[in-house]
Amino acid sequence: MKKVLIITYYWPPAGGPGVQRWLKFVKYLPHFGITPIVYIPENPNYPILDNSFVKEVPKDVIIYKHPIREPYKLAGLFSKKDAKRISSGIITTKNQSIIEKAMLWVRGNFFIPDARKNWVGPSVKFLDAIIDKERIDTVVTTGPPHSIHLIGNRLKELKGIRWLTDFRDPWTSIGYHKKLKLTRKSQLEHKRLEHQVLNNADGIIVTSYTTKKEFETITDKPISVITNGFDSDDQGHAPLTKDFTISHIGSLLSGRNPLVLWKVLGELVNENEGLKTSFKLRLAGVISEDVLQTIKDSGLENHTEILGYISHEEAITLQQQSQVLLLVEIDSKETRGILPGKLYEYMAAERPILAIGPEKWDAAQIIADTHSGFSFGYSDENELKDVLLKWFWAYKNEGLVMKSVGLEKFSRRELTKELAKHI
Repeated sequence: MKKVLIITYYWPPAGGPGVQRWLKFVKYLPHFGITPIVYIPENPNYPILDNSFVKEVPKDVIIYKHPIREPYKLAGLFSKKDAKRISSGIITTKNQSIIEKAMLWVRGNFFIPDARKNWVGPSVKFLDAIIDKERIDTVVTTGPPHSIHLIGNRLKELKGIRWLTDFRDPWTSIGYHKKLKLTRKSQLEHKRLEHQVLNNADGIIVTSYTTKKEFETITDKPISVITNGFDSDDQGHAPLTKDFTISHIGSLLSGRNPLVLWKVLGELVNENEGLKTSFKLRLAGVISEDVLQTIKDSGLENHTEILGYISHEEAITLQQQSQVLLLVEIDSKETRGILPGKLYEYMAAERPILAIGPEKWDAAQIIADTHSGFSFGYSDENELKDVLLKWFWAYKNEGLVMKSVGLEKFSRRELTKELAKHI
């Protein structure tokens, strides 16, 4: 069987969607004649842990580890809260402390492309011998963190191996990039490294068509879209809640705050006694104070359940139980190509998806193509209200049902089959 070396920062017991993508690829690659060998940090500083992923790691997969030095541990001596938030990519623009502002400036200008840059040199030296030992001729790097791609770039120069890059998110165009307080020199350095990686790689994999179009302006190298997906093995059959529940799984931060939805829900609760007695809003994940305050101001506080971080297993159950699943993205051009990993699990749950995001959002097209729900902009108040009422009356009468189509191509097995062709 052909061997491929996969270099990733996020791996169980880390939590979040970034872990699932390559955990599932590793699970299914042997079905297509490819043996994955994984390289990860030995002592990472994961901001979120989910031990339910550990048991999904194939028992026979070879995993190499090497120590990493991360600045977040040192930053934690000054402010553990700020260090954890920044390390997880949560960057707020309001009420920043002096320490947080300083951390962001140092993070943005001293650690380019990111705070894991110090792992590049030691990893290249360590993997030099591993590539020979395992007789590897293809390496895949997945980011963010995008410093992982610099390892692949160096190994290609050193060993002449074939190198594929996997971008789970864009690089310089991602939303939080503008919040890093970058100097002009730092901005140019990010652009230089992005250009270098995209033009030195033998192939590029992205998760959305918008990112593909963006990268095509930077490189002529082949770019393939392989989205995230759902694993049929994970899907359960939990009974629906008796309440009219709308559930959101994942972070809802200041920018990801659908004011139009809270306003419409507040109005519906006041106007419709049946909805008022049966409506529940369930939020799982990190919720910013701004979002919570808006929900409260809309009169929805008594209808809201804050669940905090839940495991992937619990998230699957919550999806299956919910009457409606909420998907929210920041309203900006930079987020049009962001396809949250949970989108595909939402579709697999076959519950109606209520999506609120930017104009020309890639997720909106997928939802429309699969008949999985409806997508709205941040100003589509009347249309949003009509759909919610329609779904509520369906819930009250014959039951709220969603008949999606064309989901199989988003299964993890089918996506891995496509990946195997590139490897």
